[in-house]
Amino acid sequence: MTLTATEVEATPERLAEARKAVLSSSIGAALEWFDIIVYASFAVVIAENFFPEGDATLGLILTFATFAISYLVRPLGGMLIGGYGDRHGRKKALTLTLLLMMVGTVLMAVAPTHAMVGAWAGVIIPVSRLIQGFSAGGEFGSATTFLVETAPNRKAYYASWQVASQGISMFLASAFGYVLFNQLSKQDLYSWGWRIPFLVGCLIGPVGLYIRARLSETKEFTQSTPHEAPIRATLTEHLGRVLTGSACVGVATISVYLILFMPTYAVKNLGVPASAAYLGGVVAGLVTMVGVPLVGRLADRVGPSRVMAWAAVGALVLAWPLFAVVIASPTVPVLVIAIGCLGVIMAFYFGPLPALLTMLFPRDVRATGVSVAYNVGVTVMGGIAPLVLTWLISLTGSLNAPSVYYMVVAVVSLVGLTIARRRYAVA
Repeated sequence: MTLTATEVEATPERLAEARKAVLSSSIGAALEWFDIIVYASFAVVIAENFFPEGDATLGLILTFATFAISYLVRPLGGMLIGGYGDRHGRKKALTLTLLLMMVGTVLMAVAPTHAMVGAWAGVIIPVSRLIQGFSAGGEFGSATTFLVETAPNRKAYYASWQVASQGISMFLASAFGYVLFNQLSKQDLYSWGWRIPFLVGCLIGPVGLYIRARLSETKEFTQSTPHEAPIRATLTEHLGRVLTGSACVGVATISVYLILFMPTYAVKNLGVPASAAYLGGVVAGLVTMVGVPLVGRLADRVGPSRVMAWAAVGALVLAWPLFAVVIASPTVPVLVIAIGCLGVIMAFYFGPLPALLTMLFPRDVRATGVSVAYNVGVTVMGGIAPLVLTWLISLTGSLNAPSVYYMVVAVVSLVGLTIARRRYAVA
């Protein structure tokens, strides 16, 4: 199956449209992931500010439980917003997701802490996360579909920018963490410093909204007849494709959330300063920013599924040794190198993923199918990962528990890739 029915001539006009689509989609993805990464990166601070009662581990679990709640609504957001995009256009869906993201980010930036409003603080944060999760659910599928349908050629390359922008967010969020943890006193960081990244995130939204308002709808959508019931068709006629796509998401999402979990893991379990893990996140972000577009070009030549299979095998083989080395030698250089390795695996696996998911679904249900498959995979294997990993370490007492979880997800992804190639002829 091809990404679209045919590739068109790469005229200067079509290339200009593709570049504009990359910029617009990247800003939306950057805002989505910046907010998510900042929340996960500052989990220790947020736990003390919003869930201070009880022991520190319980507060951390509550913080990550709130983080996980946002992922429970992502499949719903993907289904409804993706269906909206399949019926009414990709541009309208992208505008809706960005508006909702802005609301969620603003709520987080101005949320009163437990010291200000007591237990109500623990209610406001989930509301912010639910709005953000719902909007994020529709962002990936709508933006990826828009990118693929706008690009005249090199579909995997253009779609990979959806992931490269997440590298930009990882870089910026980790850089904020590194600077704030090193330059502010603990009192300043916990009282007001943690809000700075969220306030910066509030500035990204209006820029993205302005750019998206100036986009043109994709010709592939305007020249075809929209499906009357894309959600029903996705969940009945194409359910096998949804489950396959969800399995294929595994290594991509768990790599991201292991990197996000590292600051908490370093502080709580290894006694390493959080700044070391943030520095590792900066490295992983740079690897993603630079490497993913190159991986996208590679995927255009050899096929997305082949590149992803190599990366999944790498994840399966390297997971245990990486954590064993970090546990045996919990130093700043070792932690940074380990996180950088996770970033390389993430780049090679995540870069071709948007193209592979669009190859799984026909045009009339593409936004819905990609959105649902991606968000089910992210929710089941990624969004709950920080909560599960914190609980597993607490339950087993083994600091290598994250590597076992990583290996299990790698196996799931390899099964999904095999089915995608053999049953659905995805290259």
